[in-house]
Amino acid sequence: MKVIIQIPCLNEEETLPATLADLPREIEGVDEIETLVIDDGSTDRTIEVARQCGVDHIVKLPNNRGLATGFQSGLDACLKLGADIVVNTDADNQYSGSDIPKLVAPILAGDAEMVVGDRKVAEIDHFSPAKKVLQKFGSWVVRQLSNTEVTDTTSGFRAYNREAALQLLVVDNFTYTLESLIQAGKGNVAVGEVTISTNEKTRESRLFGSTSAYVRRNGLAILRIYTRYEPLKVFSLLGLIAAVAAIAAWMPFLIDWIVNGDRDGHIQSLLLGAVLFIVSIQLFALGIIGDLLAGQRVMTQRVYERVRRIELELEVEPSHRLDPPRDRSAVQ
Repeated sequence: MKVIIQIPCLNEEETLPATLADLPREIEGVDEIETLVIDDGSTDRTIEVARQCGVDHIVKLPNNRGLATGFQSGLDACLKLGADIVVNTDADNQYSGSDIPKLVAPILAGDAEMVVGDRKVAEIDHFSPAKKVLQKFGSWVVRQLSNTEVTDTTSGFRAYNREAALQLLVVDNFTYTLESLIQAGKGNVAVGEVTISTNEKTRESRLFGSTSAYVRRNGLAILRIYTRYEPLKVFSLLGLIAAVAAIAAWMPFLIDWIVNGDRDGHIQSLLLGAVLFIVSIQLFALGIIGDLLAGQRVMTQRVYERVRRIELELEVEPSHRLDPPRDRSAVQ
């Protein structure tokens, strides 16, 4: 049983050593533990520091491509390097490395294929009250959309078994946490969670500059991802709203006609109702087209999974992988 701990990085030369030092060297039921750093176009000494700390593998992206791309690149590399379990943690040492055995335990026991660490957001001191409320509400929304019971849906402290990792395909260019969870729920992946601890805050978040930015970007991400997976539901609801609005616009004319027998006037209401009714028909049509495209997405995902399996059989090397230090004992 081989576990690879992947760490996406962007200019993390200061926090990476503490993160790596906190990782476990042994886990009961695991034969090998390796580390992989994904450098997402860093401009500092992240790679040099990673080598000095003795990481086993480094994937270097030529430019900054975002957290989601870095996560997906690391996942692909871990699979090609023979990982049976992939653990993802952050380079800012937010998560406690001592919780990794707890994170992988449900997978080792066969009770889960994907495990998410619950940070107990309400108990984190450096989170503002507004952020705690928004985290709680956002996680509730994602639970409804994904049909999972995960409490902390934005937690990046996660573990995947080989089968779950093979199926995962993140296309969102902002974050992987929400899409991977919704995708897992829709794909009937067995998702579990464990309570974890967090370390002291080392720096400000680079994903969000403010609470309003957090709400805006996460809200749009949830809407976009859910529309991608459930287009018929989304557009049918919008079409129904437009149809109800069209009927409401026609009501003055209909009431005047039925009650008074007068069919003159109310031209504006008739025109507005007609426009809204046309919009509702178009939205229903978009839902049907989107549903057909969603079916194509599922087939594309299955093809991608098969390509991954073929690459593993052919022992294809990970993309953008840098050679590890020749003498690792000299840097440990």
